Amino acid sequence: MNKFSRIGFILAAAGSAVGLGNIWKFPYITGEYGGGAFVIIYLLCILFIGLTVFIAESLIGQNSQANVASSFVDTSKSKNPKWKFASFMVFSGLIILSFYSVVLGWILKYIFISISDLPTTSAIAADTFNNLVSKDILTQIFFHTIISLSVIWIVLKGIKDGIEKINLILMPLLAIILFGLFIYALTLDSFSKSLEFMFYADWSKINSDAFLAALGQAFFTLSLGIGTIITYSASLPKDENIIKSSVLVALVDTTIALIAGLIIFAFLFEAGSQSAAGPGLVFISLPVIFEQWGTLGNVVAVSFFIALIFAGITSAVSMIEPVLMFFIERFNMTRKKATIMCGSIFYLLGIVALLSMSSSYGAQLTFFNKNAFDWMDYLTSSIMMPLAAFITCIFMGYFVDRKLIEGIFLKHTSILVFNIWYSLIKYLVPFAIIALFLDQIGVI
Repeated sequence: MNKFSRIGFILAAAGSAVGLGNIWKFPYITGEYGGGAFVIIYLLCILFIGLTVFIAESLIGQNSQANVASSFVDTSKSKNPKWKFASFMVFSGLIILSFYSVVLGWILKYIFISISDLPTTSAIAADTFNNLVSKDILTQIFFHTIISLSVIWIVLKGIKDGIEKINLILMPLLAIILFGLFIYALTLDSFSKSLEFMFYADWSKINSDAFLAALGQAFFTLSLGIGTIITYSASLPKDENIIKSSVLVALVDTTIALIAGLIIFAFLFEAGSQSAAGPGLVFISLPVIFEQWGTLGNVVAVSFFIALIFAGITSAVSMIEPVLMFFIERFNMTRKKATIMCGSIFYLLGIVALLSMSSSYGAQLTFFNKNAFDWMDYLTSSIMMPLAAFITCIFMGYFVDRKLIEGIFLKHTSILVFNIWYSLIKYLVPFAIIALFLDQIGVI
């Protein structure tokens, strides 16, 4: 197996974590729950829950140096072969990638819209986006195809020449674009209002839903429960400080989310728009704001959507790698054969997902009040990923030799840090994941 360099692992894992959830979802959820208070809860969830599971997955992968199925079996005390079934998590990434590629296709389309044809009103912006999703099937397929072929081309080249190299290019470029947008946001009169909104704690909008939303965002933004971190960590040398690397990835991921929030709220407040713009923030609210800035708005819009594409591509390649390694190592497939097979699956599922939102085929692809796109999202984010993370916590807390984990920790940190982490993985985090799972399926 090709090995990551240390910086390669950090950038690849950060690239997996930094995606549309940071630049799109985090700002609009923060807006819905009033800003600073939600940010505080989110940061606590990252620190005590997200990072805890991230380290657990990293330890499993680094210890085994194999695919997800073999990693669970090899790391367990009993070496019980039944733990191979924990590898169901790798198929979550393949399903997510199916509709994620469609969304990235929309963003790619909006790069071209941003060059010269930004909408002048919210009504026009809404019509533009709705027509793309519900009527313009061929355009969606075209851009979905471009994204799919890009992902397939990158992963065909492998860990070192494909995934690591693309992250070494795209992650710094993403940072440069966001830094440029941040510098521009600093020049706006609204930046001080954005800063206050993001970091002043107004607890009036905080309720149980806000806690669950923060937990869900913290959990899913780190790419947990899909096998990516286990697979990437398996490509690290055994003497690598996985604790330090995990903290750095979480720090990069969280910093980018906070910077994206500051940028977007500065843009919104400068135009007198509401902070709670909802999921339509990227495709409806922001394009109208950019249009009001003239030629500068076109430049900012193009930069913003390119940043989204870069963040999305680095996440997309991470979603397919775990299932590739599963087929390569468990079934002795060549990387080319596994990539073509998995690429064909997510590409065709993506076609189904985009057709299910169209006015022409939506009715035929809707079941129990959810279309195929929504079912793919619900199945992965509400069931498969929380279940996988819960199994990971129970596995590490009760089915792995404590001395093995303690030995790895003590190479890099203190016994106090280990004891805190071990208590979290055994007791607090499984309870939090169960609460999230029950909320996602509508029980609470």
